[in-house]
Amino acid sequence: MTQALRLGMAGGGEGAFIGAVHRMAAALDGDWRLVAGAFSTDAGRNARTGDRLGLDAQRVYASFDAMLVAEAARPEGERIDAVAIVTPNHLHAPMAIAALRAGFHVFCEKPMAISSAEARAIAEAAEASGRHFGLAFTYSGYPLVEEARARVARGDFGAIRLVQVEYLQGWLSRSIDTEGNKQAEWRTDPKRAGLGGCLGDIGTHAFHLAEHVSGLRAEALSADLTIHVPGRRLDDDVSALLRFDGGARGTLKASQVAAGEENGLKLRVHGELGGLEWSQMEPNTLTLRWLDRPAEIVRAGGPGLQEGTTRLLRTPAGHPEGYVEAFGNLYRGFAAAIRGEYGAWFPGVADGLRTMDFVEAMVANSAGDRKWTPVVTGVES
Repeated sequence: MTQALRLGMAGGGEGAFIGAVHRMAAALDGDWRLVAGAFSTDAGRNARTGDRLGLDAQRVYASFDAMLVAEAARPEGERIDAVAIVTPNHLHAPMAIAALRAGFHVFCEKPMAISSAEARAIAEAAEASGRHFGLAFTYSGYPLVEEARARVARGDFGAIRLVQVEYLQGWLSRSIDTEGNKQAEWRTDPKRAGLGGCLGDIGTHAFHLAEHVSGLRAEALSADLTIHVPGRRLDDDVSALLRFDGGARGTLKASQVAAGEENGLKLRVHGELGGLEWSQMEPNTLTLRWLDRPAEIVRAGGPGLQEGTTRLLRTPAGHPEGYVEAFGNLYRGFAAAIRGEYGAWFPGVADGLRTMDFVEAMVANSAGDRKWTPVVTGVES
C-alpha cells in the first residue's frame, strides 16, 4: 500500500483563508498527511492552529527555520517530505530556497516571488537540490480546463487566432485594506505583495490560464495598470493587449474593483475553425462553437472527454466538482512526481518564471511610454 507523503506548512494559521484550502486539497486523495507546521509568528495563534488540526505539539514550530532544522534531523521515514508555503508573497523566495536547500520539496502559493530575480533564485535552488517545486495555479487543475487544453493541442480549432481572458472580482471596491481586513491589507502593501496588487494576485492566474490552454506564449504586451481607490499603493485594475507567437492576438482584463463580481474568471480561445469558452463559476461546462455546425456543450463526467480529463474527475456526471477538487488535482500531480510516476503534471518552475516575466513586463509597459514590451524580464522595444 502506498503511504501518504508527509507535509509541513508555513503560514495558514487561524484566520487565514488559503491555508485551509491547501490542507483540504492535499488531504483529498490520501496522497498527503499534514504532520508539522509553523503556522503563525503569533505564538497563541500558532499553537491553537496546531491543536485544532490534531498535530503533535512538538511538531508545531515557533518559526519556519526551526521547522526545517528539526524536521531534517528526524529519521527519513518520519520527517516531512515537502513544505507548503502559504504566506504573503515576500516570504515565498526566502522560505522556498531554504526548504529546497534543506532537502525538502516545495509547493508554494502564487505568485512565485516578488521579482523575476527572486524567481530565478528559486529555480536555481530547485535545480541544485533535485527537489520538485510546485505552484498553486489552481485553475489549471480543473478537468474541463484540461479538456480545453487537449482539444486546442489536438488542432480541433485550427490555427489559434484569438485568446481572451478576464478575471473580475469586486471585494476591493472599497478601502477595506486600510480598515483592518488582513487579507486585503497585505495584498496592497508593496513590501509584502511585490510589484503588482491585482496584477500579482489574480492577473497572474489569468495569464497562466491563457498560455496553458492556448499552448501559445505571449511575446509582447501593451498594458494599463490603474488604482481606482484613493490612497491605495498598488494597482486594483489591469488591462492588456497581448501578441502571441504564431500571430494570435489576445486581451487580458483583471480587476478587484468590479463591484458585484465574485470570482469571474473566464477564458475564450478561437481558431480558424471554431473556439471554446470556459468559466470558473460554471466549471463543469465547456462550450465549443464551430464555424460550420451547431455549438456543443461538453460536461464533466459526460461522453466524449479525453482520457487525461477523466483521470482528473472523482464523481459521476451531474455531481459538481469545484475549486477544492481542482486544487487537489495539483497536489495529486505533485505527489505523483515525487514518487517518480510517469506523466505527472503540476504547475512548476517554468510557470512561475513566465508569470513573473509577465508581471514585470506589465509594470514596465504601463509606467513607460513604449507601445509594446516583450514578455522577457528587463527588455523593452
